[in-house]
Amino acid sequence: MPFPRPTGTVVVTIALLTSACGGGSATQARQQASSSATTPAAVSPAEPSSSSPPAADGTAITTSASQFGVMLFDEHSQAIYLFDKETSGQPDCYADCAAAWPPVLTTGDPQATGDVRPDRLGTVQRTDGTTQVTYAGHPLYYYAHEGPGEVLCHDVVEYGGTWLVVTPEGTPAP
Repeated sequence: MPFPRPTGTVVVTIALLTSACGGGSATQARQQASSSATTPAAVSPAEPSSSSPPAADGTAITTSASQFGVMLFDEHSQAIYLFDKETSGQPDCYADCAAAWPPVLTTGDPQATGDVRPDRLGTVQRTDGTTQVTYAGHPLYYYAHEGPGEVLCHDVVEYGGTWLVVTPEGTPAP
């Protein structure tokens, strides 16, 4: 007798339980699966503001609505996170941590679009000599296993701290 085919929600739940943010707990994965069953995971960040076009060499940071409220994204709709363990403004995420949570890097001055406040954008040098974008003093990161418009890893505890999406005010989303 053939087994019944799983529904979309079951497939999403199973996928989240097996691949939740690089090793978060099963409880976190279930919480994410529960919220994604009622809230879409993909978002469509707004087009960058035409009043402040990004420079060719600086990474553009923008905002868009998500299931966590308005938050930061890059110009390619990649969700941006801060690591609450980093309280000095210096990056502390290297090696395996940076493989899972790559830093938001720039080769020039980062560019503010959308509701991003230019006075909160900055940079910090990493130990390898690259330049990481900061916002309100927080070094910024992506999650390596999210696609554009996906926000799967807010409030995930990993590598000794909590990963949180960033609001235009520069604070973690609730």
